[in-house]
Amino acid sequence: MTEATTQYAPRMKELYNKTVHPKLMEHFGYKNVMQAPRIEKIVVNMGLGEAVSNPKMLDAAVLELGAVTGQKAVTTRAKKSIAGFKLREGMPIGCRVTLRRDRMWEFLDRLITLSLPRVRDFRGVSGKAFDGAGNDTLGLKEQIVFPEIDFDKVDKPRGMNITVVTSARTNEEAKELLRGLGMPFRN
Repeated sequence: MTEATTQYAPRMKELYNKTVHPKLMEHFGYKNVMQAPRIEKIVVNMGLGEAVSNPKMLDAAVLELGAVTGQKAVTTRAKKSIAGFKLREGMPIGCRVTLRRDRMWEFLDRLITLSLPRVRDFRGVSGKAFDGAGNDTLGLKEQIVFPEIDFDKVDKPRGMNITVVTSARTNEEAKELLRGLGMPFRN
């Protein structure tokens, strides 16, 4: 056996396969195993409006996002020019990372078990942040809730949006999937 074949499966993925998937099959009465919703990808996005006046800020955000996700961040550029914001089309104004497969499962595990409990005054994730197609978005006000970020090296707290894209057809299916994986929803 080579080193690549002896690799372990992420803890969250095993939880999904052994516990959550069978519960979803039973709860919604699916006939086919492929009907049960699953997580397809996680998109982590940092919008930096200040990058218009200070482009160096974007470099720090890209490094921090890369440290949090374990994958290099891509800069996002403005689609339109907006004179009121002194923004021209094509200017870099943020960064994002799209996580799939094992990195996605690892990130979700760290988000639920380590980062969300470190959020100040945390009372649970809003259950109303679904988009109608089974995708959930949550916003964090500070990047320092992730243990990978060194608090002393942070120049400015930056927020980020985390979108969990699922194959669920309805919000109820997606919420049940995330609840089974341990997402702490508010009552």
